[in-house]
Amino acid sequence: MSCIKRISVLLFLIVFMAPSVNLAQDNLTGYWNPQVALNYDVTPNYSHNFSIENRSFLYRDSDVQLTVRQIDINHFSNLKTRDNQSVGFGIKYRIRNSFDNNANNELRLTQQFNVTFKNGSIRYGNRFRAEQRITNENTVHRFRYRFAIDFPLKGEELDVGEPYLVLSTEALLSVGKSMNPEYDQRITPKLGWILSPTTKFQIGGEYRAENYLHTTENVLFFLTELVLSL
Repeated sequence: MSCIKRISVLLFLIVFMAPSVNLAQDNLTGYWNPQVALNYDVTPNYSHNFSIENRSFLYRDSDVQLTVRQIDINHFSNLKTRDNQSVGFGIKYRIRNSFDNNANNELRLTQQFNVTFKNGSIRYGNRFRAEQRITNENTVHRFRYRFAIDFPLKGEELDVGEPYLVLSTEALLSVGKSMNPEYDQRITPKLGWILSPTTKFQIGGEYRAENYLHTTENVLFFLTELVLSL
C-alpha cells in the first residue's frame, strides 16, 4: 500500500503542478466541473445512471474568470455480463450555444466495455469506449482507453464515513472527416468519501494534454461530484 500512496502523491503533483510552468502561455485553460449523478439499479445486473454537469472557465487567455461554457445532460445504461465485466451504452446532450453563439450543441453516443480485477483492497479497472460526437458541422469518432485503480485509505474494506482514492489515466484518439487525427492524454486523481450507504462525494483534478502530436493544449480541471444511489 505504501507504493500505491507514493504513486497517488506523484499523480496529484503532476495534475496540479505540471501546467504551472505554462501559466504565461496562451495554451492553458482551467475549468471547474461540478456534477450531480443518480444511480438506479433496475435488476442486480442492469442499472441506469443519470447526471447533469456544468463546465465553467476558471482561467482562460491569461485571465482568471468564472464563466459558464456548457451544461451536459447524461444518461448511461450498464449491463453486467460477468461478475467483473460489463457493457454499456450512453447518450449525452451538450448545451453550448446558449452560452456562446458561435458554438454548436452536441449529441454524443457512447458504447463501452469495462472489466475490473481486485487484489486485496485494490481494484483495477480497464475501460474501452467508442464515441460519436455529432454536431451540425461534423461527426467526430473518438476511441478511448482508461486504466484506473481505487482503494480505501483506511483498512482493507471501505465503510461509511471513510475516504478512498481513485487514480486513472486515459488515452484518446479522435478522427473525422476533414480533420487530422488528434491524440489526447488525461491524468485524473480523485479523493472520495462514503457519506452514507446511498451517497458519496468526490473531489479531485484532471490534467489533459490535448492534440499533443501537434500544438499541445494544456487543460486543467477542478472536479466536484455528488453521487446518489437508489
